[in-house]
Amino acid sequence: MNLFSQRPFSDRTASWLQQSGLHPLLARLYAARGIDKPEELSLDLKQLLSPVELKNCINTAALLADILERKESMLVVADYDCDGATACAVALRGLKMLGGPDTPIQFLVPNRFTMGYGLTPEVVDLAAQQNPKPKYLITVDNGIASEAGVDRARELGMEVIVTDHHLPGDRLPKATAIVNPNQPGCSFPSKALAGVGVMFYLLVALRAELRKRGKFTAETQPKIESLLDLVALGTVADVAQLDRNNRILVSNGLKRIRTGVSQAGIQALFQAAVRDPRKANTFDLGFAIGPRLNAAGRLADMTLGIRLLICDKPEEAIELAYELDRINRERRVIEGGMQEAALAHLAEDQLAGTMAERSSICLWNPEWHQGVVGIVASRLKERFNRPAIVFAPADGASGEELRGSGRSLTGFHLRDALDIVSKREPGLILKFGGHAMAAGLSIRKADFEKFDTVFQQVANGLLNDELLERRHIHDGPLDLSEFTPETGDLLAEEIWGQGFPQPIFYGEFEIGQQSLMKEKHLRLQLRPIGIGPLASKPFTGVWFNHTQSLPAKAKLAYRLVTDRFQGQARVQLMIEAHDEA
Repeated sequence: MNLFSQRPFSDRTASWLQQSGLHPLLARLYAARGIDKPEELSLDLKQLLSPVELKNCINTAALLADILERKESMLVVADYDCDGATACAVALRGLKMLGGPDTPIQFLVPNRFTMGYGLTPEVVDLAAQQNPKPKYLITVDNGIASEAGVDRARELGMEVIVTDHHLPGDRLPKATAIVNPNQPGCSFPSKALAGVGVMFYLLVALRAELRKRGKFTAETQPKIESLLDLVALGTVADVAQLDRNNRILVSNGLKRIRTGVSQAGIQALFQAAVRDPRKANTFDLGFAIGPRLNAAGRLADMTLGIRLLICDKPEEAIELAYELDRINRERRVIEGGMQEAALAHLAEDQLAGTMAERSSICLWNPEWHQGVVGIVASRLKERFNRPAIVFAPADGASGEELRGSGRSLTGFHLRDALDIVSKREPGLILKFGGHAMAAGLSIRKADFEKFDTVFQQVANGLLNDELLERRHIHDGPLDLSEFTPETGDLLAEEIWGQGFPQPIFYGEFEIGQQSLMKEKHLRLQLRPIGIGPLASKPFTGVWFNHTQSLPAKAKLAYRLVTDRFQGQARVQLMIEAHDEA
């Protein structure tokens, strides 16, 4: 069942924000998103939270300063997603800017198909074989759950500095230092930092430490803020909660992209995605640039993506970006086939019960690709409004192990749910990790049905009808005068994302001509009803992945965007849902 409701806001707060100079429409939208003081509107870098409260950040910065002074060898161990790749690039670029060794700092990305996630003992053994053998391993976007890997590093004479943002397990690894806002005892006000944000904070603290040691002054210090385009990309692509601190990071990163001073790799990705960097927004980062970078880790090797992000030669960057674009097109084909097979399976036997009777979805198929299961899980979660976990055979595991990726609903903490499963049935889950909305895990193929049963029991206990009802929260109607390209541009310039959602409006429309694009997207002509005289010309609406035609009149939830075709700006409505009540 679909439930539609308007996001509440205070007229008084909206008026106050408007009096401070904010556009009237933005004042209403910001008030509905919890902004209640004009000073909160500022996204200036000076408003960033201090690294002082980020547990171990200052001490770890001092340790890194000592390592740089002693010119000891370091190796960065990355994760194979966009957050991990950008965090790795920020670490490599930042340490070099702050006086790293003349020879490039090494980096290593685990192969997701053979090594799995994080600093495993196998990854540590591989790191120890590098020449020169690193004295320090620095994890980015991983490591908080890598007890065995850290122990193995110590056995081999290497020390580990963990930088991560994921939730810790019951015990912390015995690392030399851990910087993670979600570790016990950390008072840092923003728990939403992505892995790339944590690494950026550590570099800010390192720069302050080196300034204190007289390496440079406030005037001569390296401009670490030049890395904010990478921080913005990793933060948005990892669907990190956009609290004010993250919005400051993303806003300033987007400014660099829009003004043409971003990294060569970022510029090349915009070119490959056929997006205008001068009008870059969070939608571009999350749905055009991020997926192309992520494709390397899903189907190939994220080393390719990191090479792009640390590349300074435009010609080389363009070549790498188009290779990533090719891989991403391949990923789409694989994803489409997997999604079609998943939906066919659900339609065939409804998982031994109707979807209305189930609180979760668990699927696996021997033909599915391990690198794409997370995307398919996300699609199933969106379609059925149920937590979904999709498995594929683990490469190199003799076909006896399945690796899965899950996506969840607001109100159902996926990692905690997996923890409950592991405690109820010890040994059922071989390993797992993640956070509230996404998690990964491994199980034995023979245990799939048992896992499905236990996970379903846990989901039944934690979810209720209210959480399982599909809710469409909107921002009410627009005035007819607001259906303009200028409104679309105004909205596109703002920082929207997880926890600070992109505006979705609601209204009744007269439906004109309807047709299908590429046989799977509905294109229609719309005239708003009830907000003044009918518009002289209808607006174009597009409903992606929807083929069912609409009645002559319909109440719709939609996003308003500006479409530019052949140099002419037009309003386009991107349909999100149809209120059939």
